[in-house]
Amino acid sequence: MPRALLLTGDAAEELDTMYPYYRVQEGGWEVDVSSRTMRDIQLVIHEFDPNSDAYVEKNGRKLPVDVPWAEVDVERYDALIIPGGRAPEWIRVDADVRRITEHFFARNLPIALVCHGAQVPAVYGLLKGRKTACFPPITGDMENAGATVIDAPDVVDGNLVSCRGWPDMPQFGRAMMEVFSKSVNAA
Repeated sequence: MPRALLLTGDAAEELDTMYPYYRVQEGGWEVDVSSRTMRDIQLVIHEFDPNSDAYVEKNGRKLPVDVPWAEVDVERYDALIIPGGRAPEWIRVDADVRRITEHFFARNLPIALVCHGAQVPAVYGLLKGRKTACFPPITGDMENAGATVIDAPDVVDGNLVSCRGWPDMPQFGRAMMEVFSKSVNAA
């Protein structure tokens, strides 16, 4: 059975995290959640409030962790998922997050980026020359990292599949599973 690694931490957006988590399982995959420690992750819910210039945030569910970043054996996994929220801005500074992310890019394995998830590979220079979607306010960051940002719900660039955020989940989920399945079938 193919296995995906969901790489995240506290303040990951709940829908950005839980939708792909369940979608890959629905598609016949196993998925392991990985964070800095084995403590449950505190997910957050981002809402758009007409009385606020930015999204507002409240605590969501807790998500159990299967393996800490330092113990991830990358050879066990067939695909990588990096959800959005605020988690990507702080997990990307960890050496093990870099090791894990670079492994999937170097081996051309399937990678799913949701919303702010693109911040992780961008900081390592891995999006240079690649097409990606992202949460619109970080478009400049992605372009400065050398990526071409496409404003669409399901951007596929080879092994990379991305979306702007949780409202894109129906289109993104289908595209993600196509990319993941294609890779497993080719192996």
